[in-house]
Amino acid sequence: MIRCHETKEEPDIFLEHYQTSSPKALHRCITTLVGQTSSYVSSLTLAGKRLYTGSNDGVVRLWNASTLETLAEASSSADVITGERGGGGAVKSLVILADKLFTAHQDQKIRVWKINNVVEEEEDVGNNKKYMHLATMPTISDRFAKCLMPKNQVEIRRHKKASWVHHVDAVSGLALSRDGTLLYSVSWDRTLKIWRTIDFKCLESITNAHDDAINAVELSDNGNIYTGSSDHRIKVWRKNINEENKNKKHSLVATFSEHHSGINALALSCYNERSLLYSGGSDGSILVWERDEEGGDISVVGVLRGHRESVLCLVVISDILCSGSADKMVRLWKCSATDFSCLALLEGHRGPVKCLAGAIRDSGTQAEASYYIYSGGLDSQVKVWQVLVPTLQKSS
Repeated sequence: MIRCHETKEEPDIFLEHYQTSSPKALHRCITTLVGQTSSYVSSLTLAGKRLYTGSNDGVVRLWNASTLETLAEASSSADVITGERGGGGAVKSLVILADKLFTAHQDQKIRVWKINNVVEEEEDVGNNKKYMHLATMPTISDRFAKCLMPKNQVEIRRHKKASWVHHVDAVSGLALSRDGTLLYSVSWDRTLKIWRTIDFKCLESITNAHDDAINAVELSDNGNIYTGSSDHRIKVWRKNINEENKNKKHSLVATFSEHHSGINALALSCYNERSLLYSGGSDGSILVWERDEEGGDISVVGVLRGHRESVLCLVVISDILCSGSADKMVRLWKCSATDFSCLALLEGHRGPVKCLAGAIRDSGTQAEASYYIYSGGLDSQVKVWQVLVPTLQKSS
């Protein structure tokens, strides 16, 4: 059973009674979305008026982000689709490409769904309430083609081999190229794989991309691929312009080792012509990285401290960074040329905060910006927050 209930703290219903943990921002929890209590929320993504949530039972739910009503459900093990049976495990990552939804799962697979009726008009969103399962990656044709040739087999552990198109551990993250033609996946099996989105074919696999599980992947506007791992390192990969080596289309261009703990989350921002990379570690710290003025090396320009336990997720909304942690808190950070400060502390989850999404909405006044933050946690809840940031404090 899925239900949506309003927060019961009466003062929080009115704007003049926002909580504040900083003089710079006011916030309140608007509502809490509650699904099956036994299934925690493992991933979130927001596309226009649609909020997608993935849980550890393999179910993806679609919500109307305006009305916060559930619109559809999809599961690899439920009767809602006619595709394959069997639990897919936790949904680790969600990405949207036009009318397709890509979901990364604990069971080492990536699933592709057709989203029926993707128009944003509210009168149309309820006409078709089901996904259609399009494919499971690697596809049957991809697996069959690779298994015939011994050269396509790689050793995944002692005395055991598999074709290089397979992930052999949980798929922990997904990211799309800017033109939408390529999908990048990372896994706890330490590989980075590149897929073609038109036919879901695996084009390349970088084996042993890290020395430990890869937990996060992000793509920058210039095409750089950033991966973060439990080996304490961030690596930067770039697509080769020179096609002489057709077997190696991506190459490692940089490695950063400034973290003193495993890296769980990455996020990128580009605001006021300033590009920043954020990385969240298991020690509770968030490092802020920036490329030097000459466009050369990337270096740490700030450290955000406040979380008492592991940083599990990061998301950027305009010039605001949101971080979720195992300490059950969500923090909002202002990141400008002269200031890295905590704007707000969102409290209310009863378990670690596993995933975040957000957007800016019209606040009705030019004096402040209104941010809507969606946070999912191991307490099986998605909380919806509104945060008001004065515009004079918003930029520097």
